[in-house]
Amino acid sequence: MVNWIWLFLIGAGYGYAAWNGTVEEATRALFDGAKSGVTVCFGLISVLVFWLGLMRVAEQAGLLEKLAKAISPLVRALFPDVPKDHPAMGYILSNMSANILGLGNAATPMGIKAMQELQKLNPDKETASPAMCTLLAINTSSITLIPTTVIAVRMNYHSASPTEIVGTTLLATAVATAAAIALDRWFRGRDLRRRMRRVRSGKEKDRAAAG
Repeated sequence: MVNWIWLFLIGAGYGYAAWNGTVEEATRALFDGAKSGVTVCFGLISVLVFWLGLMRVAEQAGLLEKLAKAISPLVRALFPDVPKDHPAMGYILSNMSANILGLGNAATPMGIKAMQELQKLNPDKETASPAMCTLLAINTSSITLIPTTVIAVRMNYHSASPTEIVGTTLLATAVATAAAIALDRWFRGRDLRRRMRRVRSGKEKDRAAAG
């Protein structure tokens, strides 16, 4: 589906350029953008390696494990339908801790493993469970203490103070996470009320049939 969306966007862009007679400018902009993208990527490699290495040292020092223990009560409250000792809980803790520290490369495989374990608990294999939706919402909006990638981009473009966004990023991700959790709780409550109404309706039908 995503490939079709990109194909539509490219086709629409070139169609618009042809309509306005600016195909040459559009083609030049396309190649200039590709060149700029490659240049930026090469410039980011050294910075990202440094930050990821630093985060790896923190992980090996036990910071990730300590952070996971600190947030475990919150995680158990967010995932009440996941057993405390289930493997999914460990992967969820690792995923959230890595995201908080800006370890996106470490967070992704942990998130995938968590989803696989949550799928084992899911009674309906064709529909995402509430716990899976909660994990997706938190993983997408995760609070980030050190926005490694954005800092690297700012350093690549010679920002005078590349780390000045740390405070605003923390505030923005905190608000995003709070909104994601609030929406998740609201949808969970709505789903619970819907199921209760369905159960009541079924009981009433049974009584009517028995009467």
